[in-house]
Amino acid sequence: MNLEVNKDRLLNGVIKAERVTGKNSSLPVLSCIVLEAKDNLLKIKSTNLDLALEIEISAKVEKPGSLAVPGSILSSYLSSLGKNDNILNINVQNNNLYISSKNSETVIKTLSHEDFPEISKNKEVNSFKIKPEDLITGFQSVWYSASVSNIKPELSSVYIYPNGEDIVFVATDSFRLAEKSVKIGSTEGFESILIPHRNTTEIVKIIEDLDQDLEIMFTEDQIIFKSQGLYLVSRIVDGVFPDYKQIIPKVENTVVSLLKEDFVQSMKVSNVFSDNFNQATMTISPSDGMFEISTKNKDRGESINKIKVKAEGESIKISFNFKYINDCLSSIKSDSLKFTFNGPGKPLIISGGKDGSFRYLVMPMNK
Repeated sequence: MNLEVNKDRLLNGVIKAERVTGKNSSLPVLSCIVLEAKDNLLKIKSTNLDLALEIEISAKVEKPGSLAVPGSILSSYLSSLGKNDNILNINVQNNNLYISSKNSETVIKTLSHEDFPEISKNKEVNSFKIKPEDLITGFQSVWYSASVSNIKPELSSVYIYPNGEDIVFVATDSFRLAEKSVKIGSTEGFESILIPHRNTTEIVKIIEDLDQDLEIMFTEDQIIFKSQGLYLVSRIVDGVFPDYKQIIPKVENTVVSLLKEDFVQSMKVSNVFSDNFNQATMTISPSDGMFEISTKNKDRGESINKIKVKAEGESIKISFNFKYINDCLSSIKSDSLKFTFNGPGKPLIISGGKDGSFRYLVMPMNK
C-alpha cells in the first residue's frame, strides 16, 4: 500500500471508525481499523459485531492494499498532529504502517486483516430518506428511558415505527417511558424496528456532522444508513416491544400548566436536599393555583418550593424520582410544561405546553 491523503479527512473518518471498534473483544482484529486503498479511494472500516462502519474518502493511491491497525493508536496519533501536517504519506513495509508528514514520521505495528469480518451488504428490502437532524432528535428525545439491563432486549432498545407522516421513537425501562413523534412526510418503506439503545448513541455521533439526507434501508435483521461515502450497519433486536399505549391513562384527574424555567429552578433547589431514593413529593392544590415540591434528607435537611401555576381538577399529593423527571426536560423545547396527574398510584404524563410531539410517562414511588 502506498498513498497520499488529506489528514483532516482521514482523521474525521478514523475518529468515527474508532467508536465502532470492539473495545473488549477476545478477537484482536475487532479493536482495529481496516484501511483499504484502491482506485483513488481509501476505505476506513471497523466493527464491534453490533455495529459496522465503512467510510470512503478520496486519496491519491499509488499502490493498492489493505491492512488492520489498532484504532485507538491511529486515532490518538492523527489527533496529535499539528495544523501544518495536512498532507500524509502512507505506506506499508514489513507489516508496519509508515505515516509521514511535513513535521512528523511514525511507524505503527499492524495486524493481519484476514480475520476482519466482512461488512454485510446484503440486498436491501425497503428504503426511505430522512434528514440526519430528524433522526438525531428522535433518538435523543427518548434513549435515556431505555433499560440499562440486557435481560429483556426489547426494553434495552429504542422502538421506532411509522404513524402516518410521522415516525415515532419510544423507549421504556418499565419505570418511565418516553415517546417522540417526528414528521418526515412519507413513511413508505419504513418498517417497525428495535435498535439497541447503546447503538443509537454511536449512530448519533457518527451522523451528527452530515448535511445531506440519510438513506435508510432494511434487511431481515439489520438497518443500514447511507450518505456521503458513509455506510453504517446496525443490528436489529429480534423481539416485540410492549403495547405501551395500553398503560397510558385515558382520564385526566389533575392538569397543571407551568413555566419550564420555574420548574427547572425549583428542581435544582430540591435536588440539594434529596434522599438516597431521589424522592421528590409534589402537592398540587388547583383551588389556590399552587404547585409544591418538597424533598427531605435526614443528614442535610429539607426543602419546600412553591410555584404559581394554572391547575384544574383534583388536589393530589404524590412522590416521584426527581432524576427521572429531570431526564425528560431537555426533550421539551417549548417554554411551558403540561403535567397530567391521574390519581394516587397512577403515572404522571409530562409534555410541552405547545408541543404535542413529545410525551413522557413516569411511575410514582411507592415509598
